[in-house]
Amino acid sequence: MVGGGSAPSGAVASAVVTIVGSRGTSCTGALIAKDLILTAGHCVAPDTDYKVVDYKNHPPRLLDVKRVAVHPQFKMQSLLAHRATADVALLQMGSHSSSGPTASLGPALIPITIGMRFTVVGMGVAERGNGASGGVARAASLAVIGKPGTLQVRLVDPLTNNLRQGLGACTGDSGAPVLLDLNGHSTIFGIVSWSTGPRNTSGCGGLTGVTPLALYRSWIVETASKWGSPLTIP
Repeated sequence: MVGGGSAPSGAVASAVVTIVGSRGTSCTGALIAKDLILTAGHCVAPDTDYKVVDYKNHPPRLLDVKRVAVHPQFKMQSLLAHRATADVALLQMGSHSSSGPTASLGPALIPITIGMRFTVVGMGVAERGNGASGGVARAASLAVIGKPGTLQVRLVDPLTNNLRQGLGACTGDSGAPVLLDLNGHSTIFGIVSWSTGPRNTSGCGGLTGVTPLALYRSWIVETASKWGSPLTIP
């Protein structure tokens, strides 16, 4: 997270993980069950092996991923054009399942209004181009801008409003959970799909594009059930 601060305490922050691919990719995910990780669809590619980085050990160790699934309606071309798509994926960990806390999905229908605040917690870089600045859970409180809907929501640092460098998702934050505080309990509203630099340039610190989970909850629940990891969600 460019400009992000330390992640808030609690189960959700501890449930955020780094996912690395055999082709050099890095994304963020959130544990929604002891062996299930929710992330972005574009973070998962065919013919690629994935691991989860366990930073609780020194040095960090890589945990096995047993299987992956991408939502069948995900389209990469739409994502690259910053258009809405089903940018959602699940990973199931192997024998080294997590014993740590998990995050819960938010309610199915949440009215979204301009100016509404969400917290994004990502494991990506804090400085664009500096890979060494990643691997730490950082959080940013961002506000809704534009025309929010069930397909896509755009967030911005309210102090910079996309006019200059501000807080926002960056390299390695794809798939990061976008959290909504409901009655003192943080739940996952959506996941990070893309970012821009200020004034919609390439980079980070401008807009953060979010895929809400409302339309994809049933797929998440059904996939988890098929894998033997049933979820209980509101």
